[in-house]
Amino acid sequence: MTSTQNPRAALSAEDREKLNRIESQEWLDSLAYVLASAGKARAANLLEDLDHYAYFHGAPIQFKQNTPYINTIAAEDQPEYPGDLELERRIRNIIRWNAVAMVVKANKNSDGIGGHLSTYASTAELYEVGFNHFFRGLDAGPSRDLFFWQGHASPGIYARSFLEGRFDEARLDNFRRELQNGPGLSSYPHPWLMPDYWEFPTVSMGLGPLQAIYQARFVKYLENRGLKEKGDSKVWAFLGDGEMDEPQSIGALRFAAYENLDNLVFVLNANLQRLDGPVRANSKVIQEFEALFRGAGWNVIKVVWDSKWDELLSRDYSGAIVKRFELLVDGESQRYAAFGGKELREKFFNTPELQKLIEGWTDADLELLNRGGHDVRKIYAAYAAAVKHKGQPTIIIARTVKGYGLGESAQGRNVAHQVKKLDFHALKDLRTFLELPLTDEQVEHLEYYHPGPDSPEVKYALAQRAKLGGAVPNRRVNFQPVQAPGEDFYAEFYKGSGEREVSTTMAFVQILSKLLRDKNIGRLVVPIVPDEARTFGMDALVPRIGIYSPRGQTYQPVDSGSLMAYKESKDGQMLEEGITEDGAMASWIASATSYSVHGVPTIPFYVYYSMFGMQRVGDLVWAAGDQRARGFLVGATAGRTTLAGEGLQHQDGNSLVQAYPVPNLKTYDPAFAYELAVIVEDGIRRMYVENEDVFYYVTVENENYVQLPMPENHEEVREGIVRGMYRLNRSAAGGAKLRAQLLGSGPAMTAVLEAQKQLEAYGVAADVWSVTSYKELHQDALITERENMLHPEREPARSFAATQLAEENAPGVIVAVSDYVKLLADSLSGHVGRKVWTLGTDGWGRSEAREELRDFFEVDTKHIVVATLYALARGGQLGGDVVAKAIADLGVDPERLAPVLR
Repeated sequence: MTSTQNPRAALSAEDREKLNRIESQEWLDSLAYVLASAGKARAANLLEDLDHYAYFHGAPIQFKQNTPYINTIAAEDQPEYPGDLELERRIRNIIRWNAVAMVVKANKNSDGIGGHLSTYASTAELYEVGFNHFFRGLDAGPSRDLFFWQGHASPGIYARSFLEGRFDEARLDNFRRELQNGPGLSSYPHPWLMPDYWEFPTVSMGLGPLQAIYQARFVKYLENRGLKEKGDSKVWAFLGDGEMDEPQSIGALRFAAYENLDNLVFVLNANLQRLDGPVRANSKVIQEFEALFRGAGWNVIKVVWDSKWDELLSRDYSGAIVKRFELLVDGESQRYAAFGGKELREKFFNTPELQKLIEGWTDADLELLNRGGHDVRKIYAAYAAAVKHKGQPTIIIARTVKGYGLGESAQGRNVAHQVKKLDFHALKDLRTFLELPLTDEQVEHLEYYHPGPDSPEVKYALAQRAKLGGAVPNRRVNFQPVQAPGEDFYAEFYKGSGEREVSTTMAFVQILSKLLRDKNIGRLVVPIVPDEARTFGMDALVPRIGIYSPRGQTYQPVDSGSLMAYKESKDGQMLEEGITEDGAMASWIASATSYSVHGVPTIPFYVYYSMFGMQRVGDLVWAAGDQRARGFLVGATAGRTTLAGEGLQHQDGNSLVQAYPVPNLKTYDPAFAYELAVIVEDGIRRMYVENEDVFYYVTVENENYVQLPMPENHEEVREGIVRGMYRLNRSAAGGAKLRAQLLGSGPAMTAVLEAQKQLEAYGVAADVWSVTSYKELHQDALITERENMLHPEREPARSFAATQLAEENAPGVIVAVSDYVKLLADSLSGHVGRKVWTLGTDGWGRSEAREELRDFFEVDTKHIVVATLYALARGGQLGGDVVAKAIADLGVDPERLAPVLR
């Protein structure tokens, strides 16, 4: 359109501006009419239509992920608050005081014991609205809620339990003192330490948000598969704004939206501070989070300003306050929290227009302008909207003050997180702020305040909890033990593979496939893979059991009609998580804790590249141990030399060592299918029949070789497999004077068996032992050693490994070979009465074939032979010249650098 065709072009700039204002007002008046006559939904539809029209015609409309820096729920849309506001305020004040008294007293009694004051001070209202009106306990049945508490707020959770009569004063006095007389209180949520109270460990920040997402998904998985009665339960995760910098905190946000997890509620405590200072001093972290979560497909509810601000906003016809909100940065907000009304007057209300709005207000009046996360009405409105929302997960972002009410030493200060003590003056001020009937002497002695079991406060708190299904937190283990298949079920795997070469990975898949068909436990088995089912030979399971998808299968797969067709379904049994080891591990934990969380003892098998297990998700594995998870982690393609061609970052020689520190994690490295069958049978029995708090890490390999049958002495072998070792065979060279004991495990076993034969040519009779678990042997040895030390008057007992390898039973030198770093087998050193010579795969991996890799790491047959001869030479049983000759005969290069140096 030319200027002659555009009538605005002929207007002066002043007239164009005037016309623009008139035009804008007409549009706004029209929108106001639609709002008044047809409602908000119609107005939103109309705006969406206009947006589409403008975009189609090329209007440059900027996409915005943020809404204004105000509350999402307008004051006029807030529901009526259903509780007794005054009584709830008194309850909060009592809990606030006792939480502070507990931490300060603990540090007074044992300086440096720690604890946190400021986090709960900022979240008390967020928790108490939930405790009084939303959080459903175990007695709510299928609608009970799950809770991922903010770890640093644990003193406040304990203080509420004290008010409810669940803890006495002595228990509070033992906060962070769990080895004193009587039971203590763990520092943070730890189910291992408080198994009747906490359900999920959360203080390793980032793991709470991730696990909450996959717990919420697993609830729907159980319901869709008919393993759990459908209810209206919610998964509540209380998070800190600083915590959201952890990649695990935000890594699965899109997954939660894709799965339509409307049973998931994040409550983000945005006190704008992390441990050392502001989270985002130069911007607004709340707005950043809103953009992040809205972009990921979440329903976002912001609770930014409290009700006192509504009074100003209702009189602000020009929008001056909203514009001023937009100019705020978090570093500035922190100053207002720390310095109060005077600072607000001087720095925030800094224009004539803003100053006019607060005419007649004192500094004390301005101090009442608070953050929304401390206004129970605003919080209730947000929670009520969140639990009703359908189709999306919800995040409530609540603006709070770190250290709220703790006075000048902590409130809004950079040091707030580290404050563990308050002086007498600060404690008196807190007592006054909380309006508690405590004398100065009681304050000085840090006495707890309890109004009595018949007080209105306690009766109200207990009545509200009774309505909502009982006390929380609360962990209750109540499940029917499974009817586990016995030894006969696994007998086919005891027979070996004949002449056929089979990998232990394929043997495992056959065991898993048979378990899935079992009439008693098949439906409880939960196969989990990241994105490698075909790699592990599990693709045949897909058309039979299906991959779980809440949408079902809305398309026709490209391999439709084939026997191996890809199948997704709402009641699918396999969880195919995609390329996310963190997510898959969180999914495994959800299944592995289902026995206690839901009373449904699902049996998860998470199968993954072993190198991408312990090394990548070790923190989650530790958390699994803490929350008494049960199930199987299966490290496939395990071993440094079995994964031919893949190279340095795929070849696993570490995971069995990395699994050592987790006390209740059983680790096994089987070499044969029958060993694997015994381990699975033992695990299911111990975890799901005998109710033992253990879980299993089992390595399997992708190398094909003949699977030997189980030796005839089944009971002895079965015991040895479970306890860590057994004699696989004795040397055929019975008359030889030189003796050796060769310890092999996993993929190293084929080279060990070949070395046994070659050693006969050097006059050495070697027995071969299968070591299924160095960790089991090592732990047993440590326990035995401790018992001997503490009972010196008794005849010293022998550990299982020492008994098996006793000189009278297994004479000669001991050489241990594994496909893992030498430290694994070195764990036996000092525990079997003589030196253990070890071969292992220390060093970086290489892209090569198996034979070359084993030569490189010096764990192949020739190196086993040389090591055995050298051990005999060091013992004076043969000369060094024999060893030198063997080195030359076998083609070992004595001058090349050790693998760990290359």
